[in-house]
Parts: sequence; structure tokens; C-alpha cells
Amino acid sequence: MHLTFQSSDMSPFRGTSRAIVLVALTAAPLVAQQAPADLVVHNARIYTADGARPVVDAMAVRAGRIVFTGDVAGARALVGAGTRVLDLGGRTVIPGMTDAHAHVAGLGTFLSDVDLTGTTSYADVVARVVERARNTPKGQWIRGRGWDQNDWGDTRWPTHDALSSAVPDHPVILTRIDGHAALVNAAAMRAANLTRATRSPAGGEILKTPQGEPTGVLIDNAEGLVERVIPPLTREQVKDALKASIAEMHRWGLTGVHDAGASAQVLELYEELGREGALNIRLYAMISDHAPTLDAWFRRGPLVGAYDGTLWVRSIKLYQDGALGSRGAALLEPYADAPSTNGLLVSAPEHIREVATRALAAGFQVNTHAIGDRGNRLVLDAYEEIFKARPTADHRFRVEHAQILHSDDIPRFAKLGVIPSMQASHQSSDMYWAGVRLGETRLRGAYAWRSLLASNVIIPNGSDFPVERVDPLISFKASVSRQDAANWPIGGWYPEQRMTRDEALLSMTLWAAYAGFQEQELGSLTPGKRADFVVLSQDIMRVPTEMLSETHVLSTWVGGRNVYERR
Repeated sequence: MHLTFQSSDMSPFRGTSRAIVLVALTAAPLVAQQAPADLVVHNARIYTADGARPVVDAMAVRAGRIVFTGDVAGARALVGAGTRVLDLGGRTVIPGMTDAHAHVAGLGTFLSDVDLTGTTSYADVVARVVERARNTPKGQWIRGRGWDQNDWGDTRWPTHDALSSAVPDHPVILTRIDGHAALVNAAAMRAANLTRATRSPAGGEILKTPQGEPTGVLIDNAEGLVERVIPPLTREQVKDALKASIAEMHRWGLTGVHDAGASAQVLELYEELGREGALNIRLYAMISDHAPTLDAWFRRGPLVGAYDGTLWVRSIKLYQDGALGSRGAALLEPYADAPSTNGLLVSAPEHIREVATRALAAGFQVNTHAIGDRGNRLVLDAYEEIFKARPTADHRFRVEHAQILHSDDIPRFAKLGVIPSMQASHQSSDMYWAGVRLGETRLRGAYAWRSLLASNVIIPNGSDFPVERVDPLISFKASVSRQDAANWPIGGWYPEQRMTRDEALLSMTLWAAYAGFQEQELGSLTPGKRADFVVLSQDIMRVPTEMLSETHVLSTWVGGRNVYERR
């Protein structure tokens, strides 16, 4: 098994002297002989994601870093009186997985909100809210997330009537699974003074009945009309939510995460947790598109590997369009199932250019949400204009999602040096209805991993949790099979776009590290790098594809410390 790249352009060491890298990797084991290791792992099949030594039997850790990978004899030479020796009984080890696009605070609040994932009807949604209302004081807000009308027998947008009738005494806001639409009840609309006279904001839409009354569904920027009147969580509640989110990530084998849009408060709390030694994860935070917060960070400058390599703040999260499921993704041509619309622009292209230009000057990466083919084209156009005006080596600008691409735009990623940050689990969730939205022709550019990889770019993988489940192995399976957990469809959905297992592993380890300027510290089990790794119940690189969904995380390690153990 060789974890190699197809060309030098795909390498995460692009722009770095290969000679320097090789010297560093070969010198580290020699230094390791000078002192015993803190931890030795052996009797394991260890996939390193290091092309120089892709599979080894043992490794050693000292002071939170890998100091040796190789055979058992070499590892035993580093065992001292205080060394912990971990015999894994032939289990599989991979580098710690990184979710390259997720919402950390969103997961923390989701864990305490009404969970609406898996609901198969609007009645099911209402029933779950009624159950929560029984134990919630009257007048207190109820929040929920996870409904998807595409999973119901009636796939039309719901209206608030049934929810308002069943829960009249609590204002309720229920966010759609993708976070780009919400359903609110009458009490919530009264609290927000949302009436038939309220106009849709730019980049959003208030759905209304033929008589002009709000239906209760708010799309994209229209969600803010209600969200602004919800009492905010206290600072301690937010901090507790972040800690709960980190613990949940560890449970699924994540040792790193790229937080796609962190507020000023959340960034402050990350630093506070870092000072307390409680971050316990490699957190690459993207600053939310909020003018005062951006101004403050542009003055301050990037934060790189702070608090013992647990926090990076050196990127900005922007939004170009909405989501496909709520028909907010901006398309070049109208939706196949709604010819009156071709989606929404959440931000004007001029705003993307203005913020990205300032970010580039201040040394920050820009990562812009774009799902539809028009949204992606506009972002690539904006990036191209910026790079011509201010040529910058190794900017690593990203497009977040890059779900639907016109064939003309696929080669532009490599040409511009732009990284498509994608979430394979979106494909296995959306494939049941994406064709209804897009039609057959546009599906050829949907979730087009192989086409992008063939153009010599890398694809950092993620989940977009809490939009999808936290488990990164769902994306691993989707990447290599284009199937769901039940192994449907037979042969895979547009299987020509599959990744290899080597690529899928890299997408959530070394490629994710590269997308965050972390490849010298993270992403592979290479001597000198931080000792983040995961022990799995079976060998995901060799078991039959249909068995991948049966894999469990047995333990998660960050800096050589055990942060999760399966009971």
C-alpha cells in the first residue's frame, strides 16, 4: 500500500524544498536514540500517510511527538523504565483524522437542542418538539435542528400551522439539516414581529402563502429575522457547549477540525480553553464574516499553532450562496424542479472581493462557501481577479463545498491554486434527490472528486457537522464507494468519481493538514510530527467495502495522550 501523490502539484509539500523535508524525516529517528520514549505502540498495522514509509509495525512517541516509525525491534530499543508499551493485538492505526469543514459551536448546541435528524414526516418533527415542550417553561424558546423535507412522503416545504397549533406557548425555531433554512411557529413570528408586511432581506427569502402570509419557512439570510430576537446563550453555556463538542469529536476519532465560521466570542473562548490546557484538539478556526471581528484580527495578524499546537486562527469564512436542499445554491440555469428560481447569493461578489483582498494583504487565507455551479464560478472569478491584482505565492485559498461544478470550471482550481474543500458524506446524503433538483446533465459535475483529482488538486474532506453526523468514517466510505451505509446503490452513484482508499485516507489526514498550513506538524505519522493517532476495530484499507460501516474507533490519541477509549 503506497500513499503517494500523482504529481508534485498534488503534494502537500508543494513550495517546500523536498531535500529539507527528507533530511528532517531521516534525522529525527537518529535523535530518538538518545532517550527512551514515553509511549511505544507495537503489534499493530500502522498506516502512516507518509509516502516514504506508508505501513509500519510499530512507532514511538516522546514529548507528544513521533520519534520513530518502523519495525518492532527499533521501537523496543526506545523502551525505558518509564515507557508505556501499548500492544494492540494486531489492530489498525491511522493518523488522527481531521474534519476540514465543520461547525464546532453548532455541534455543541445541537447536542442539547431537539434532534430532528431521521424524522420521516412533519408529524414526527412536531411530536419531538411537543415532547420537549412538556418539560420546558412556557415562554422559553425551543430550538431544534435536523429536519429534511426530502426525507418525508410529502417533500413540499412545511408550514407553521401544525407546529403552532401543537406548541402555542413556546417560540420555536427548527433549523433545517443544512442550516440554510428554518421553520418557526406563530409565537416566534410574533416575537420577531414577522408579518405579511415584512420583506425578504437581500440573500434570503421569507416563504409566503398565495394570500401573502408567512408560512414560517425562512431561507438563508431571512433566518436572521428571527434569530436576532432569541436570547443568546451565556458565555459559560457557550464554553460548556464547546467542551462537549470536543469530547464528541474525540469519540469519532477526530483529532483536528477546521471550524467553518467562529464568532468573536467563540475565538476568545478557544484561547481561554487553550490557556487552561483544555482544548485537546488541533483547532483551525475560520473567522466569521463580521466586520468588527475581521478588523480586529487583521490588525492583530494570524495566530499559528498556539497553546502547544492546539489553535490556529489564520483564515476567513465567507459565503457566496445557499444550499442545494433548500434551493439556495446559486445555479447557472434554473432548478429542474423549480424553474422560477436559480438560487440565492448570500453575499454580493463585490463583498467577496473586498474582504478577500484585505485578508490576503493581512496574511489570512480565505475559504468561501459555494455550492451551486454559479456560486462556484463567481468565487473563482473573484479569486482570479484578486490574484492578478496581488500575486501571492502559496495563498491556499479554498472553496468550501464545491458541490456542483460546470465542466469549464473544474480545471480552474488547479490553475488558480485554489483548494476544493469537500464533504463526501453530502454525496451519500443528497444522492436520493439531487437529480430532481439538478437534472441529469448537471449531475456530471456534482461531487466530482475524480475529475478534480485528475486536474492535480487535493481534496480535504469533512462532514459539515452538525449538517451530517460527526463520524468521519462515513465520508471515508462515501469517498471510496459512492454508497450509503446500506451499500446502496449497487456499484455506487456515478462510481467513476470515486476516490481510492489511499486518497480517502489522505483527504482526512495529510491533505486536510495541508489545507490548514499544518503539514509540517500534522497529517501523517512521521518522525518529528505531533503524535495524533486513532486505533480502529478493523482495517479500513483492506476490508471489503460493504464492511466499512461496521468500523469502530477504539481509542483516540492527541499528542500521545489518550483522550477517548471505547467502553
